[in-house]
Amino acid sequence: MKKFEVYGNIRKQAMIMGLSISLFGLMMVSVIGSLLVIIFSFSFGVIVGLLLFNVLLYGALLRWVGHPYHIGTGQNFPSVISNKSISPLHDV
Repeated sequence: MKKFEVYGNIRKQAMIMGLSISLFGLMMVSVIGSLLVIIFSFSFGVIVGLLLFNVLLYGALLRWVGHPYHIGTGQNFPSVISNKSISPLHDV
């Protein structure tokens, strides 16, 4: 018999238009912001530029979902944690 995970874990893998929920939210914020800029500017160049920006952002987000990379920051903690004082003045 197939075993299903808890409902809370379903949201972790939910996809909308190929993007995770948080990245889809980022895309929608970009689209809504672009629409606001388009409403208040009547330049054809701005409209084409924002359309191109949103298409490139969507492509970049899709590529990032397909090949995620984690930025390595190195070792987070030292190998030994000690309360010993480093200064030689306190050894007296």
